[in-house]
Amino acid sequence: MNGVPVSIRDVSRTYGDFTALDHVNIEIKQGEFFSLLGPSGCGKTTLLRIIAGFDFPDSGDVCFDGKSVIHLAANKRQSNTVFQTYALFPNLTVYENIAFPLRVKKFPKDQIDQKVRQYVHMVQLDEHIDKKPSMLSGGQKQRVAIARALINEPKVLLLDEPLSALDAKLRQSLLIDLDRLHDQVGITFIFVTHDQSEALSVSDHIAVFNRGKVLQIGTPYEIYEAPATKFVAKFIGETNYFDCTVLSCKKEGDEYLMEVDVPELKSHVLVTDYDPQPVGAHQAFTIRPEKVRVTLHDPAVHAGQLINSFHGIVAEPVYNGFQSKLFVKLDHDGPTIRVFKQHTTFLDDGPEIEWKDEVFVNWTAADGYLVKDLDK
Repeated sequence: MNGVPVSIRDVSRTYGDFTALDHVNIEIKQGEFFSLLGPSGCGKTTLLRIIAGFDFPDSGDVCFDGKSVIHLAANKRQSNTVFQTYALFPNLTVYENIAFPLRVKKFPKDQIDQKVRQYVHMVQLDEHIDKKPSMLSGGQKQRVAIARALINEPKVLLLDEPLSALDAKLRQSLLIDLDRLHDQVGITFIFVTHDQSEALSVSDHIAVFNRGKVLQIGTPYEIYEAPATKFVAKFIGETNYFDCTVLSCKKEGDEYLMEVDVPELKSHVLVTDYDPQPVGAHQAFTIRPEKVRVTLHDPAVHAGQLINSFHGIVAEPVYNGFQSKLFVKLDHDGPTIRVFKQHTTFLDDGPEIEWKDEVFVNWTAADGYLVKDLDK
């Protein structure tokens, strides 16, 4: 099986006064695992339905391998869809559910048998081949639905929040199965999810949606480490976020060292970036909790680098086993900063830093990031 590239070209869709998609442009490479990520109502499922042929845009085009499919019916496109609700036939066995598309196409009986057993094995359901859906777990049902979609040998597999009905452990297990299947079949996967951890785990590229617009497209690393907007920074994982104004900007090697004024911190903060920002520009500064260090003593430098350091008190420690999440209230009625402190050694007497401890939170200029607040 080989996938095809998919192009979304200036697609818009409205329902009355509601704009579901607003001039969306996305290029998906052949064989990619591409995720459409965003909160409920952001337009990602509407776009998937348009790609599948279940809905049509008011304007714009959808192309498979450079050829428009916008006027083709769903069953004429080289795609298949896996739904959140499985959509299995309750009176048919696993074998018969997976065989159904081939029976509709009147494949020879021996060819159906061969292909069904091949795909049953691929989704690791050999022991359950004669069971009906009522005898299967949620994860097993979804694997049947995936096998039934793949047996048609589509060029594009569309996955509409396929894991959302499962519990956390099953979701993680099936996510690994999806990634493995993608590597095996080599076709283009387009995966809709509202769960950022799912998208970050398996995607080659991610498009982050909000209010019908694509705010950023990039690799999981780019989306997480270099968010383009306030919404992306806050939606992808946890972060500390402050409005700021650029005070100075000077080039140092390949980067620019900027000093920004952060009123909420009542201080200036140093931050580096590969792109210069004009002095006086209103931006936003974000720092991920895992990049903030917390110590009982004030360090002047960290590994030879200038740091931003603030004093505060641990207002709330949350112990999570492998790490503690600390909410540190800064001095002088400052904001509360979230810090993730990893537990890398055995804690004989519990965590080193506890409730009401006086601490210093600090980070280097390279740890933070400036973003534009395009959501206003």
